[in-house]
Amino acid sequence: MGEGINDQDKKAPLGSEKPKLPKRFYKDVTVADEDGQAAILLDGRPVRTPGKAPLAVPSAALAEAVADEWRAQGKEIDPRTMPLTKLVNSAIDGVLGKEAPVIDDILAHAGSDLLCYRASGPEGLLALQAEHWDPVLAWAACALSAPLSLAEGVMHVTQPDASIAALRGEIEGLDAFRLAALHVMTTLTGSALLPLAVARHQLTPEEAWAAAHVDEDWQTGQWGEDAEAKVRRENRKRDFDAAARLLELS
Repeated sequence: MGEGINDQDKKAPLGSEKPKLPKRFYKDVTVADEDGQAAILLDGRPVRTPGKAPLAVPSAALAEAVADEWRAQGKEIDPRTMPLTKLVNSAIDGVLGKEAPVIDDILAHAGSDLLCYRASGPEGLLALQAEHWDPVLAWAACALSAPLSLAEGVMHVTQPDASIAALRGEIEGLDAFRLAALHVMTTLTGSALLPLAVARHQLTPEEAWAAAHVDEDWQTGQWGEDAEAKVRRENRKRDFDAAARLLELS
């Protein structure tokens, strides 16, 4: 039987409160060296990605973290509780050998980075944006040689070619796993700089997540929290944390 798992959260059937989950079909989860890679084994058999590639990673620590997600499953396998497995599968099936378009997409986000677009008011929000965003922009300008221009509102501002080229140089040498993590974090935050700051230990994942949600948290403080929005944010945070952990363990 197939032994791969990815972002396969199945939609619940009409009238059902929970998705139908596959039964756990294995007992033991181990990690073994396979051609210089750390592979996850279920009852001694290699796990496969949805694309049928071996579920193997460069780091034993990362492999153990993925294996722990499989070990933690109960009678059923719930993909929603396996974000690291999902991300590793995506790196193997969707990024490995296809790095160039992933890099291009990250740089497209850099060209319209969240941190560069400031509100016109009120003063409290402007102060929070400056507090959370200005240090990251200053760090990028100094440490990465990538100064970015600011704009007010949603009016697009074209970023310097030299800065985008410097950011490209920063990420082109990353392996598929770290690149996949950066891409997920970039997509979730709307910023390429925040994930790079996490990767370079300039920000903690929590600091980057807070910076990405300055506007949203301001609105929540003014108008209250929407229950559905809270659930969506929690789901996004789960994926963000998995990506940050992959960066740490790779």
